[in-house]
Amino acid sequence: MRRSLVVTSAVDAPSKSISPARALVCRGCGAEFPLAAQHACYECFGPLEVAYDAAALASVTREQIEAGPQNIWRYAALLPTGQDPATRVTLDPGLTPLVSATALAAEVGLRAPLWVKDDSANPTHSFKDRVVSVALTAARELGFTRFACASTGNLANSVAAHAARAGVPSIVFIPGDLEQGKVITTAVYGGELVAIDGSYDDVNRLCGELVETDEFEDTAFVNVNVRPFYAEGSKTLGYEVAEQLGWRIPAQVVVPMASGELLTKIDKAFSELVEIGLVEAPEGGWTVFGAQSAGCNPIATALHNGTDQIIPVKPTGIAKSLNIGDPAAGSYAIEAVTRTGGWMDYADDDEIRDAIQLLARTTGVFAETAGGVTVAVLKKLVASGKLDPDKETVVYNTGEGLKTLDAVAGQVGPTHRIKPSLRGARDAGLLG
Repeated sequence: MRRSLVVTSAVDAPSKSISPARALVCRGCGAEFPLAAQHACYECFGPLEVAYDAAALASVTREQIEAGPQNIWRYAALLPTGQDPATRVTLDPGLTPLVSATALAAEVGLRAPLWVKDDSANPTHSFKDRVVSVALTAARELGFTRFACASTGNLANSVAAHAARAGVPSIVFIPGDLEQGKVITTAVYGGELVAIDGSYDDVNRLCGELVETDEFEDTAFVNVNVRPFYAEGSKTLGYEVAEQLGWRIPAQVVVPMASGELLTKIDKAFSELVEIGLVEAPEGGWTVFGAQSAGCNPIATALHNGTDQIIPVKPTGIAKSLNIGDPAAGSYAIEAVTRTGGWMDYADDDEIRDAIQLLARTTGVFAETAGGVTVAVLKKLVASGKLDPDKETVVYNTGEGLKTLDAVAGQVGPTHRIKPSLRGARDAGLLG
């Protein structure tokens, strides 16, 4: 089944309902298709992404964006859907803090400014609210009546919450060994939650089969049949950083990788901003770095081996939100990193735990395990000389530490235990 997304023309509609998107284009062979519920090329089976009308993007101004709402929809003129507020399926995520990380910079050996883009401040406490808002807005316009996803946790939270807000049924599929915090924060919204005895890749494979059945023909899987729209939501993380820096692109960014798509879309956002004249590229361009867990590092391993051929792995380790053993956008992430002169690295579980605490201690940001991966890899990149310590850098924290408490539960706790008396406090050295 193909559902086409009708794009209202500029001639007969108010400006708020005009989408700049013009087609879906294959990232492999370049074939173009109508804007529809389609994620793979009919010619070569390559992945599709949204292509835009260059003139429509070029008409967007800083003033137009700055006058917009205090969420991702301030960038609606750069997104494929949601130009009319009445059509949006959204929790209004975005404009999350860009935290100055001076103490963290000193700890890891950076001399230039370091920033943490903290997306744990989104409504369901991860960056997934961005991609889900865009995907489900497109899904509603395409006529779908149920929302779904395959998820490592954060996406399940977001789809269930969006569906609850919109009053639409949801069904989300997760690996059976997911962190309990992410299970509870999905189930609480009241939709169907299906735990599968297998890895995320098993879950994703099943969802790819379900979407082809008659029983699921009215179901939008955000990361399957409406994936091209879903992926575009990640661009807002690039747009926001540039705007929050005073319309400036940072020289270096470090991005966690699961499928690899987040990294590619942040890079795409920077490119679009330069192409349409909203910002100037930094001298020498920007450099993109990728971060993975040692328990699931097929993209970084391929780069280290000098190839873009991704060999799937069976994920292990505590960074479950990054545990995609067969990453769909891995080769494109490698292309972006290589093109910009960056690198990728990975961190083991102990390094991840230490980095979670380091980030919290120096910035007040409590990250989930994916954020620990990113900070641990930042340290490695500085130590190895891959990342320039004299260039402004932004690292992305994509989720909230309260969802993955088990990762550090055995390492932190009370520093003292005393009787409720002055003598108890004095004996513990609290009174000098």
